[in-house]
Amino acid sequence: MTDQSTNSPDAKGIEQVAIDGATPSERIAGPARWVVVSGTLLSLVLVINQLFNIQLFGIVLIEGRYLYILGGMFLALSFLIFQMRGGKGGVPSLLDWALFALALGSTSYLAATAQSNLSQGWEYAAPQMAQYISVVFFLLVLEACRRAGGLVLFLIVTFFAFYPTFAGIVPDPFSGFQSTFMQTVPYHIYSAESSFGIPMKAFGGVVIGFILFGAVLQRTGGGQFFNDLALGLVGGYRGGAAKVSIFASGFMGSMSGSVISNVLTTGAVSIPAMRKTGFSAKTAAATEACASTGGVLMPPIMGATAFIMASFLSRPYVEIALAAAIPSILFYWGLFTGIDAYAAKRGLKGLPKPDLPRLKEVMIEGWPYIFVFALLLYMMIGLRQESSAPFYATALLLVVNQFRARFRLNMARLGNMIVGVGMGLAELTAILLGVGLIVGSFSATGLAGTLVNELVFMAGDSTLVLLLMGALTAFIFGMGMTVTACYIFLAVVLAPALEAGGLNQLAVHLFILYWGMVSYITPPVALGAFAASTMAGSNPIATGFEAMRLGGVIYIAPFFFVLNPALIGQAPAWEVVVALSSALIGVAMISSALQGYISLVGPLSGAAGLPLRMLLFFGGLLIAKPHTELINLGYGASFLIGAALCALPMLVAWRARQAEPEPA
Repeated sequence: MTDQSTNSPDAKGIEQVAIDGATPSERIAGPARWVVVSGTLLSLVLVINQLFNIQLFGIVLIEGRYLYILGGMFLALSFLIFQMRGGKGGVPSLLDWALFALALGSTSYLAATAQSNLSQGWEYAAPQMAQYISVVFFLLVLEACRRAGGLVLFLIVTFFAFYPTFAGIVPDPFSGFQSTFMQTVPYHIYSAESSFGIPMKAFGGVVIGFILFGAVLQRTGGGQFFNDLALGLVGGYRGGAAKVSIFASGFMGSMSGSVISNVLTTGAVSIPAMRKTGFSAKTAAATEACASTGGVLMPPIMGATAFIMASFLSRPYVEIALAAAIPSILFYWGLFTGIDAYAAKRGLKGLPKPDLPRLKEVMIEGWPYIFVFALLLYMMIGLRQESSAPFYATALLLVVNQFRARFRLNMARLGNMIVGVGMGLAELTAILLGVGLIVGSFSATGLAGTLVNELVFMAGDSTLVLLLMGALTAFIFGMGMTVTACYIFLAVVLAPALEAGGLNQLAVHLFILYWGMVSYITPPVALGAFAASTMAGSNPIATGFEAMRLGGVIYIAPFFFVLNPALIGQAPAWEVVVALSSALIGVAMISSALQGYISLVGPLSGAAGLPLRMLLFFGGLLIAKPHTELINLGYGASFLIGAALCALPMLVAWRARQAEPEPA
């Protein structure tokens, strides 16, 4: 079999990462490697013992002690994994080892005194020694957050972590209850509302299992299988290389929860393939950036964020995943139709047949991955065992993997995989502990309630104004922050205000998640687009604007489903079907308008091109528009008006296509 994904040098590198289990930048040398492996394994044993109630050696931990040990262990490992000046791996310095030891020491104290903390309310009246230890742990959290999350996240977290110390002198509406430094820090560390609040509870309960499953799946050939599957399904059609990127990056992003790592992993294969088949550098990079961004919003896994959302809303994860399905379909459908229109407009072909994997052979080789996923979904949806499902699926994956020579784990590969898992968990822990400080500050100062009232008052009676304010807020705070960190912050600051405006709670949380992700493809930050442009050799800003055009649906779809909960499945079945059908047609028209070409119809070019594209765009909006009281038009009337607006552009495009000369 000749396989495009395994013939190119880039693809071979990605495949080797999947086999070896670590990229060069993630390799840790010397004693630090064994410490990371040991710490990761001990932490996973702790998690399994706690979640499955095994009571190994008779150990039964209260929740606070369990979270202190788990969080403290990965916090300590983060100082060996992340370098002082940024980057992963390498050889830790003496300072890194000192911070590692300090983190373990303070964690031991927190774990040993967890029962006293619980019974005596140390968040408000901690003994003097406990106060000093809390300061040490607090500073360690900030430093780990800086290393793992970057400077922007560190500055945001630090500002809000200290906010209670000056909240009383801040002008309204941002003023709140003021505390001293030695009142604020123990509250952050010992309360269940700050560093060890909802984010860490979700991590210790559900998230860690899915992070483990995603990492093991990627490092046992799962990424290669799904890339080959996408190639076999759509690689031969026009724009096939880009369509493969949509499927492969969407799936990988759902597992990893990281836009940047997704771009760097799948982009190494997809971007050269797109360039080879005629895509411009900026369009290839923009496609990868959009596909990777959407992966974080796509069920069934959605990275770690969906599980934290489930904890915030006190709802089953399955309910979150099902609600996110339709918005995700709309986003990827919009991206797919936009790519198809781009390829048709430029006469681009698919990948040559000899370069495509044979679908039958791909399925024969990769059926175990589908079986493992079926088990995972059955346990999550059928049995409602969300905490244990990923562990069973991971165990099955490891067993099946040993019967496949290509990806079989030997001791070296197993060690690399454990190090990779430890790196991912340490990174997420450092970020969650840091972002938890923001949550704690809003709780300590009472600011969350104040902001809710002020935002609702400023919006007046206008739901649309409130949503626009919310979208702008989410976009601003999403710049430079990780997906999970951004969502947690917005769930505390913004979501209550939108809910107070009478909007559906679940739709609101998905709305802020989508608008928090917009910054990954929108200049001036556009981290996803900039990462992809580096790989493609394109201009970063031009790539960002191209990503905005290709992924334009991400700006519109959140307004659709927050105004009409039928688009997240919160309505009778007939209404969900009608709303989804209309939205799919409307989104296709919107994507065609943005590209200037209607798939299967023809181009919109020449002097009348721009007005016709605007007409098609607004027609698509009306067709996709949800049934809402904001605009007093039902599905039928809105669809008919939109179709009438689209009729002229479609007629002109069809006639333009008929007038094109036959290809030689």
